[in-house]
Amino acid sequence: MDIYRYTENLSLFVDIARSGSFSSAARKHGVNPSSIMRKIDMLENVMGIRLFIRSTRGLILTDSGEALFERSVNILDALSDMHSEIVSLDKEYRGILRVSCLPTFAKLHILPWMSEFKQHYPDIDLVLDLTERLTNPSVERLDAVIRIGKLKDSALYATHIASQRWVACANPAYLQRHGHPKGLHELEGHHLLDKYQDPHTICWSRIMYRESGKAINTYLRCNDFDALRLAAVHGLGIAFLPNWVVGTDLQTGNLVKVFDDPQQQVQGIHLLRALPKMPPKLTVFLQALCAHLVNVLGEPSSETFNDYSNTLTDANAHGT
Repeated sequence: MDIYRYTENLSLFVDIARSGSFSSAARKHGVNPSSIMRKIDMLENVMGIRLFIRSTRGLILTDSGEALFERSVNILDALSDMHSEIVSLDKEYRGILRVSCLPTFAKLHILPWMSEFKQHYPDIDLVLDLTERLTNPSVERLDAVIRIGKLKDSALYATHIASQRWVACANPAYLQRHGHPKGLHELEGHHLLDKYQDPHTICWSRIMYRESGKAINTYLRCNDFDALRLAAVHGLGIAFLPNWVVGTDLQTGNLVKVFDDPQQQVQGIHLLRALPKMPPKLTVFLQALCAHLVNVLGEPSSETFNDYSNTLTDANAHGT
């Protein structure tokens, strides 16, 4: 059997299996669904197996398809890792850099410096995967993911880039109208801006009842940190948000700190990657991100940042 007659379509097969649709894979590759179907027919004919059960409800992998999918993912990941490691030996800063993070984090802490970054590194093509879900660089062919909170991926390499702390904040004009509370016991009558659909109890619901014994009386709720930040900036009330969400506004005076987190919770902000050696394109991205966070949050520590700045081969972060 000519191995290249079927291996060239493995990546396409994996995309179809993940999406469960010929049409979705066709849109991703910019071709007609009929072209995609012909290549899968060819793959099935060459291998002599049926990969999908096709119906009006979609595609379902056969047992052989499931086995091929698992092996194909491992093979393609190994090829991707090999390519990244070989390219990392090249000291030039170029190529596609795929990074996943929260949408709000990218808007506040990546896009503001991206224009200057592209002026210095025009051959680095940044692809941002903005999502609320926990992406995995090993599975989804990402160079890195930025994750906030407790880490559970023991097979990944983690670099601590900042710490998340929580702060109650409001627009100065709001505080002039309604007064400046010193703590939870003085919030009665104030307009509280809270997270809507908060199963992890991370905003006001985390501290109000537990610390004060009082239920939450919210003035406005929504399910987006950036919208809550803007609501506070426009004087609608007091928000309880992470420092990385409101750091720039606290610096400019659009918001002022009302009081700190009574529970003093601190969570790590990490950059995770699958490879032990960090390629140059990711290293300079990390340098730019850390420089921005130093200005906004005062983190990471100068010692840590100097480590990044002094070498492009410092990729041996501790595994988590």
